Amino acid sequence: MPTTPSFKPKIGISACLLGETVRFNGGHKQSHLCSEVLAEYFDFVPLCPEVAIGLGIPRETIRLVGDAEQPQAVGTVHRELNVTAPLDAYGRKMAAEHTDLCGYIFMQKSPSCGLERVKVYRENGAPVDGGGRGIYAQAFCARHPNLPVEEDGRLNDPVLRENFLARVFVYASWQRLLAEGLTRHRLLAFHSRYKYLLMAHSLMHYKSLGHRLGSMSKDANLDELAACYFSDLMTGLKKCATRGSHTNVLQHISGYLKQVISADDKQEMQTVIGQYRQGIVPLVVPLTLLKHHFRLHPDRYIAQQAYLQPHPENLSLRNAI
Repeated sequence: MPTTPSFKPKIGISACLLGETVRFNGGHKQSHLCSEVLAEYFDFVPLCPEVAIGLGIPRETIRLVGDAEQPQAVGTVHRELNVTAPLDAYGRKMAAEHTDLCGYIFMQKSPSCGLERVKVYRENGAPVDGGGRGIYAQAFCARHPNLPVEEDGRLNDPVLRENFLARVFVYASWQRLLAEGLTRHRLLAFHSRYKYLLMAHSLMHYKSLGHRLGSMSKDANLDELAACYFSDLMTGLKKCATRGSHTNVLQHISGYLKQVISADDKQEMQTVIGQYRQGIVPLVVPLTLLKHHFRLHPDRYIAQQAYLQPHPENLSLRNAI
């Protein structure tokens, strides 16, 4: 899978995060991470639902009221201003048009774009516990349930950032597989490539999906099987990997070297993996040592594993986890 800047997956993004002056106050919420770092590796598709449905710049702010599961988006000054239906319709429309997206970065806390914990108010003005999801975001995500989505603020967390971008590249790889034509061989090869990455995120999904594909019958409906497989794969990958789960994978992969490296090199490898598990060094340190040994002692199976480099190396996503 190409993970160099020459291959740029498309990511939807709230337009204000790229510096577009579309906010209610005529301003923006430009994200340095998105506009200056990630833009080198992804083709961003900026969207602003509030402007798209005809609200002006500047404009009256809106907020969510009523039931947190099905809130209404109304004006904070003029309650008769209700844009719930237009925002919902625009979300459906964009979801139907942008089927080539591999991820989406939403503006947090927005009554149109927020993914979670968006303030929802009762009729008496009191906030609802836990909040809800923005109207546009809800409509869009409902039609792309496997699409990697995240809020801009959460991307400041290095673990969440690495998790989201790894899923974006997996999603892009799956889209290319479908474009090339789904076959049993390609499905098995895809799973083989991502099995250790999945193991790091969810051992349960790793085991269940391996069993499912291993017991695949010749008369099984391949399209249905693949759709269920990918949905479960993305669910498993959404779970953040831990130092313990990464250590498990590092130990599995290092096992492929036990017959070809010296006793001293084995001891060094175990020491470095142990230092990672204890939080002394970041993940990039044992990975770099593994890659060094596999350059000297190539293994065809390990060479195909996306776990070793699931995203462009220059993003340095594993330097802080």
